[in-house]
Amino acid sequence: MADAAEDSRALFGAAVRAALEAWPALQIAVENGFGGVYSQEKAEWLGGAVEEYFFRNADLELDEVEDFLGELMMNEFDTVVEDGSLPQVSQQLQTMFHHFQKGDRAALKEMASLITQRKCKVRATALPTAGETDEDDDANSVEEMEVAATNDGAATDGVCPQPEPSGPDSQTIKEEDIVEDGWTIVRRKK
Repeated sequence: MADAAEDSRALFGAAVRAALEAWPALQIAVENGFGGVYSQEKAEWLGGAVEEYFFRNADLELDEVEDFLGELMMNEFDTVVEDGSLPQVSQQLQTMFHHFQKGDRAALKEMASLITQRKCKVRATALPTAGETDEDDDANSVEEMEVAATNDGAATDGVCPQPEPSGPDSQTIKEEDIVEDGWTIVRRKK
């Protein structure tokens, strides 16, 4: 009986790690060294920390999980997750823990497998900002990044969004919409 419980716990841990490894925000933070030279080690530690968090707090609400993950990303990777993925990952983790609590190993294994199949590789590149100079190394500056996602597995199901093609229908800024103080006038479609 103890072996089955340990096996279920190990399966839950593997599912948590799969969900975190498939999370684009964490992938970008690790790939770009946002957590310092030990970013990869921090990402591995994060899996164990999240697993332990669930075991110590069995009746977590979704917003508590979101807050915990957001706090870890900020503290360990100096990253604020604003892409809307935080609630999704939190929901996945909570669902996995629910399966673990019910002893539904098959559902837990299936969920981990599905997440692994849908895993995307992401690449972030810094976008140059207006007025950027070589001497501008302010530690408090915010750097915007462009993210490109590609899928490793066969099934995409919209998990790895591709950039929208810009055609003649895409929104463009006309010269008369930019006033002399640098502001851009935004107009409704007619």
